Amino acid sequence: MKRSGDSEGEKRRKRRRLLQELGDQKIPFLGPSDRGYQQLWDSSYSGLVLRRSCSLSAELHGRVQAALLTLRRKGCLLRDLVRVRDRDVFTAVSRALLGEPGHTYRYLDTRLFAIPWHSEDAEVKGQNCCDPDLRAACKALWELNTFFCSDVSQLKEGDRLTQCAKGEAEARQGEEGDTESKHSEDSKNSEGGDSESRQSEEGDTESKHSEEWEIESKHSEEGCSGSRPGEWESESKHSSEEGESSQLRAGEPGAAAGPEHSEGKLRGWAPKAVAGTETEPVGLGAQDKPVGPGAQGKPAAQIKHQIEGKEEQGCSQPSPPQVCTGPVKFNVTLLNYMDPAAMSQLKEEPYYGMGKMAVGWHHDENLISHSPVAVYSYSCQDDKGESSEGGGSGEKACWRIGLKVAWDIHTPGLMLPLESGDCYYMRDDLNSTHQHCVLAGDTARFSSTHRVAECSSGTLTYIQSQCQEALSNLHTDPETGSHSLLALLPTTLRHCEEIHNEVEFEWLRQYWFQGQRYARFCSWWTRPMEQLEKDWRLMETMTKLFLATVEEEDQAGEGRRDMAETLLSALTDRHQQRQTWRDRCHSSLAQTLPPEEAPVDRPFWGVDDPSMPLPFDLADIISRVESLLWRM
Repeated sequence: MKRSGDSEGEKRRKRRRLLQELGDQKIPFLGPSDRGYQQLWDSSYSGLVLRRSCSLSAELHGRVQAALLTLRRKGCLLRDLVRVRDRDVFTAVSRALLGEPGHTYRYLDTRLFAIPWHSEDAEVKGQNCCDPDLRAACKALWELNTFFCSDVSQLKEGDRLTQCAKGEAEARQGEEGDTESKHSEDSKNSEGGDSESRQSEEGDTESKHSEEWEIESKHSEEGCSGSRPGEWESESKHSSEEGESSQLRAGEPGAAAGPEHSEGKLRGWAPKAVAGTETEPVGLGAQDKPVGPGAQGKPAAQIKHQIEGKEEQGCSQPSPPQVCTGPVKFNVTLLNYMDPAAMSQLKEEPYYGMGKMAVGWHHDENLISHSPVAVYSYSCQDDKGESSEGGGSGEKACWRIGLKVAWDIHTPGLMLPLESGDCYYMRDDLNSTHQHCVLAGDTARFSSTHRVAECSSGTLTYIQSQCQEALSNLHTDPETGSHSLLALLPTTLRHCEEIHNEVEFEWLRQYWFQGQRYARFCSWWTRPMEQLEKDWRLMETMTKLFLATVEEEDQAGEGRRDMAETLLSALTDRHQQRQTWRDRCHSSLAQTLPPEEAPVDRPFWGVDDPSMPLPFDLADIISRVESLLWRM
């Protein structure tokens, strides 16, 4: 969705107002040993639930961790070349998508094509599309997905997840801890990681935070389609799971989370809702009291009203809204891998001083509204899967999740440490009303992030049905093989051309730009994409018939003009998008990829393809139609 200038200007004014209020101060955040931590969690982050590693079976851990290492060893986890603010950038994390056969996941103008998980009770066409090791790995992650579907569906408000004795001991120890000294200790351990930062093209230099706020306004709305102009988050799908882009810059000195952090509380921030209460301080183990959906985000909403007045808040619902109801069924998992030791430039979390970031602040995008997200976190020393726990003479900094209320500089942030094998859920509207980041530890980490992707226009079944609908307007003479259009209504022709563009730019171009690289691991998508390409060729024929009809002199005047305007609009859009994709395929960044991963500028080359008519010179065709309209 395109943003209007007024909408973008309004967001810029809101952002500027918040930056002026924030200045150079750090926003407070609470870690597990801070007094008021659990109350803050209950009141402002109640959609977050932690399931400790010890509450999952050792067998499941073993299968899942072996699967992740198998995918890494086979080279299936690759950095994505995504689109951020009209520029291509590499993600810092390496990724692969697994999921229901024929499903895709779209983020930052990039469509990922799922390697199907080979479940026992699902008929996956082309069972031999992967080698046995990869099939076994996919099936293990399907087993994890099945566990998450069942576990999340059984959660009720106020449920306590099973915790191990170690966690309970940590809870008791945390209750005796000193808040500020422990907070400072947490800050010392918040090292290691790489952010996915972007440079502001507008040159906004009002404060050292301006670049990050600029990015959040444009690229932090994953999973929140259909927003109204002027809202805090952007209208279109411009945020990634676990980070947006990876134009890395040198890390800045981190702000300590100790005395300076405490003293840097913002004007007007009242700790009475969290710290300074009679509530007992809670350590990490006290997350055995995971909180239910009850009062999710209520204090945050009140604070946002104080900031915004009567302005609209958060993300609006799609129209008609698609809300997750009934049993949860995660249909894809986005796998992520990152080794901080391999990243030369690390960036500090800018607002709270939480430490080095592997992934910047974001919402997960392209999700069914109010659907949960389930994450399995696995930290390992190396590709052999040796655990970092207890290794070496010094303490290893663990990976952590940071959470904040979106566009709120008054509610303290929350920092949740993760041990290897821990899982966490983001339920209810947490993903849409809050943002999260990933704070890097000292060791490599995998995450398997399971979600209910919004797939109304993102499955193979969908796009095949679209092709059938468009091609139903094409008649082929059984004797001569010649083609003709059945209906010439402008509305019918417009719809066919829209499908034509959708097939080309949302599927074929996307596949050959990045999806095709997975063909060497899994051949599931090969034949379907070949068929889509055949359908696209027939749609090119339909466009040529459309053009010939428009240029016929004996066509009725008004109907001919309507058809010409419809054709001109479709071709102008197609011409612009083709040029964009050509530029992306031939960009200097794309050329750095090895040949087996490099983008392919097809399927729109045609000149040396004997089965393909000479391709459109769209610039010439557009000029002809414009001239025709001028003469009418």
